[in-house]
Amino acid sequence: METKLQKVRAAMANEGIEALFVTDELNQRYLLGYPFTDGFLLILPDAAYMVTDFRYYEEAQQKADPAFEIVMPSPRAAFVADLLKKADVKVAGYETATLSVDAAKAMENAYPDVTFKSIGRMFSTLRSIKDEAELAKMAKAQEITDAAFAHILKVMTPNMTEIEVALELEFFMRKNGAEALAFETISVSGSASALPHGKPRNVPLQKGFLTMDFGAAYDGYCSDMTRTVVIGKADDEIKRLYNTVLRAQTEAIAVISAGMEAKAVDAVARNIIDSVEDYKGAFGHSLGHGVGLFIHESPGLSTAAKDVLLQVGHVVTVEPGIYLQGKYGCRIEDMVAVTENGCHNFTKSPKGLIELF
Repeated sequence: METKLQKVRAAMANEGIEALFVTDELNQRYLLGYPFTDGFLLILPDAAYMVTDFRYYEEAQQKADPAFEIVMPSPRAAFVADLLKKADVKVAGYETATLSVDAAKAMENAYPDVTFKSIGRMFSTLRSIKDEAELAKMAKAQEITDAAFAHILKVMTPNMTEIEVALELEFFMRKNGAEALAFETISVSGSASALPHGKPRNVPLQKGFLTMDFGAAYDGYCSDMTRTVVIGKADDEIKRLYNTVLRAQTEAIAVISAGMEAKAVDAVARNIIDSVEDYKGAFGHSLGHGVGLFIHESPGLSTAAKDVLLQVGHVVTVEPGIYLQGKYGCRIEDMVAVTENGCHNFTKSPKGLIELF
């Protein structure tokens, strides 16, 4: 199986790049399998270096991909310039999507004999296709997330605040194997559930919908799940809204497979919601997004995803919602991996309407 470093070198060759500076921390972790926050990677046709300092040297020797030589030169610029000269590098690539203007200029000034070229979306494309090891880490992250949902249903009380619900989810995930949170936890109830990215408040849970959007990071890889429950008893309108979202979500998942247009998957869910009186236009965000080392990656499932075809190894969320301004809202989200003839759903938490208290 082709390694990540081999994939990057092939992409470099296609772009006519003889050396590549990797400065984005997530792209560094993608290649190394090890996180660090000071330094960069330098990839040449026949060698690869992790350029860092004393704080990371020993641990990197143990945990980083052995294809990279760990070095801590001083001064760094002179060391790198010598490597570029020996390799007769004329064109080097850099990540202009994440470099500041000042950092890009400093790099160009440090190596004046080299022409720099932006690599564009090289890493975005490479990272969008997950290998078996990456999928296994995401499965573990989602396993922790599912367990957190089961836990919160057991310990939640009507007197808890939205913040306390969020903190309980976060503490459980960290205590049970999460390296970190995948993103800031959402826990909003009552009228605040109409806010797709509302902030948990220091108020007791309000009657109606309680939307919880949360995820764990395991060995760098993220999970993402949303579950909406009802505080109190659900009336007919709450049931109608919830079941519309659930139908939109399950039918969208059912059409996902390799070769499917990303925007067509979005259309399945959007058409279901827009066809119901009172809900047209109430689903205002995209159906989903890619997930990996970062919580929002390629590809996106949206009306704007033109000419984007799903491929085996893509991992995406499917998260339709209905939001009635000033009243309440509901979202249901699973995370799935695209397969040749469908998709694998990492998310095991129940999706039927749950009433609490």
